[in-house]
Amino acid sequence: MSDGPRILVDADACPVKEEVYKVAWRREVPVTIVANSWLRVPAHPLISRVVVSDGFDAADDWIAEAADARTVVITADILLADRCLKAGAAVLAPNGKPFTTSSIGAAIATRAIMADLRAGGEQIGGPPPFAREDRSRFLQALDTALVRLARG
Repeated sequence: MSDGPRILVDADACPVKEEVYKVAWRREVPVTIVANSWLRVPAHPLISRVVVSDGFDAADDWIAEAADARTVVITADILLADRCLKAGAAVLAPNGKPFTTSSIGAAIATRAIMADLRAGGEQIGGPPPFAREDRSRFLQALDTALVRLARG
C-alpha cells in the first residue's frame, strides 16, 4: 500500500460507491470496497474489493484494523466510525457529514437512545431519505478530506 491517502468503503449498504469511484479516479487515490458478499466493482487498478466472512461485524473489523491516519473511511455505522476515528482516520457518512472526535460521543449516545426506544416498542422513523443534496455534500466532503490528507 502506498504512503498516500486511500479510501475504505463499508460497502454493503453504501449509496455513494459511484461517487467514491469518480473522486478516486480524479484524485488518483486507491479505494478498497469491503463487504461480506460479492459486489461488482469497476475493473480499474485503483479499485479493489475485499469480501469478508458473513460473521458479525467482519467487515467492520477488517476496516477498523486497516484504518489509519492516511485513510478516509466511508460508513454510516456510528460504532465503526468511532473505531476508525480512534485509529486516526477521517470518517464520512454517505450523506457527506463528517464524524469527528468531538461529534462521535453524541452520535453514539443518540444511537443508544434510539435503540432503547425501539426496544421499548416505540414507533420511530429512520433517517430521512437519501437526497440529491446528500450526494452533492458527500462529493464535496470526500474531495476536501482527500485534499487535507494529501497535504499531510
